[in-house]
Amino acid sequence: MKHDVKKIHDHLFEIPAHGKMRVPARIYASEKMLDAVFSDDAPQQAANVAWLPGIINYSMAMPDIHWGYGFPIGGVAAFDYETGVVSPGGVGYDINCGVRLLKTDLQLDEVRPKMKQLVDQLFRDIPSGVGSTGPTKLTRADERAVLQDGAGWAVQRGYGDAADLNRIEENGAMSGADPDLISERALTRGKEQLGTLGSGNHFVEVGVVDEIYNPGVAAVLGLAKGQITVTIHTGSRGLGHQVCDDAIKVMLRAVEKYGIELPDRQLCCAPIQSPEGRAYLAQMAGAVNFAFANRQMITHWARGAFAHALGMTERAVNMQVVYEVAHNIAKIEEHIVNGQKRRVCVHRKGATRAFAPNHPAIPQAYRDIGQPVLIPGDMGRYSYVLVGTDRAMEETFGSTCHGAGRLMSRTKAKQAGRGRDLRAEMAQRGIVVRASSYATIAEEMPDAYKDVADVVDAVHGAGISKKVIKLRPLGVIKG
Repeated sequence: MKHDVKKIHDHLFEIPAHGKMRVPARIYASEKMLDAVFSDDAPQQAANVAWLPGIINYSMAMPDIHWGYGFPIGGVAAFDYETGVVSPGGVGYDINCGVRLLKTDLQLDEVRPKMKQLVDQLFRDIPSGVGSTGPTKLTRADERAVLQDGAGWAVQRGYGDAADLNRIEENGAMSGADPDLISERALTRGKEQLGTLGSGNHFVEVGVVDEIYNPGVAAVLGLAKGQITVTIHTGSRGLGHQVCDDAIKVMLRAVEKYGIELPDRQLCCAPIQSPEGRAYLAQMAGAVNFAFANRQMITHWARGAFAHALGMTERAVNMQVVYEVAHNIAKIEEHIVNGQKRRVCVHRKGATRAFAPNHPAIPQAYRDIGQPVLIPGDMGRYSYVLVGTDRAMEETFGSTCHGAGRLMSRTKAKQAGRGRDLRAEMAQRGIVVRASSYATIAEEMPDAYKDVADVVDAVHGAGISKKVIKLRPLGVIKG
């Protein structure tokens, strides 16, 4: 397919509509990234998405694109609210896998001597790993409240305070959730997992503000060079996975019922206005809220771990939410399309909302600078904070990338890590790593990912988000 791609500009390439594609597929990337972009079938998946009914303008992929279930990871597509479809493959299995950035009043020289003790304490206090369970055991009534109220449920029970909610996408609770529609199996899987990190690419990372590209915006975010930060990356755990699994079975039948032609069964979907489409959105919103509550509780554990390890009060650490973004989500939003305001369902799978300044969905404190965009890299290099732009609103329905994007499968990464002491390699870089297994470290080693700097430079160059800050990792815990 690579030979069929045409260059729109230095950071945008297009697969023209052909066959039964309703719109072209567009890939945001730099020229030097194209070999990595085309190293798997993800571009073909982006083209396949363009078959779906009601798709508007383009099927899009961000520079961290790689192969996923149905949609590529890094895929973005908007569908007309009245005539379009919703697809679980356009959201993903880890519903509302997202990123929260926390800032502290601590400086690098205060924390560096105690980094090992700090990372050890975080690893003790934050349950992680496959099937990990948390100290909070939910009753069915509790779990239903979590699915409805999200992070607010956690705050009401003393896990943080109301100020946290003002800096979370959707204020930490997406409307429209219906716990009655979520299966018993999903509820059972989620019951003991609230406040847990899980496994795979999920992490808690202690970092430091390493470089500032836009001092004015950084000041609004309350971030300065040398300041200690914490990044939390996790999602809806087994509950979200089961919600997706349940929905796919329903959507495979819906495709037949509504006569929707697909190039790939993994793109199974239903009209947004159908009973199946409305039910999925209500179930998805419940899983979204579970993930918001999950990250809120992990924030509570992180605050306690810092205070304990550093021999300080939580007030002195002063760990505050900078912002939290959601990936793997479908949202009903209003956007300007061909000069007209239009209601659409935007699928962002491994992609981040990047709304422009003055958008009402942005917290008042950040309204003048645009929505903060949090882009974690691999655990050995760096992460970034960006902000959304007017161009993102015009071109990508207010969307941008979400991370580095894998270069190797987890299996290949483990093979590549054989015989290497990856913990020692990370220590040489000044990074303390703790994980529930060596296999997890191998799966997530820096070599397994694209260089996130290339990804960020591509979206910055395309104008769909702007660089503000670079963070450098100091310590990481993984599942």
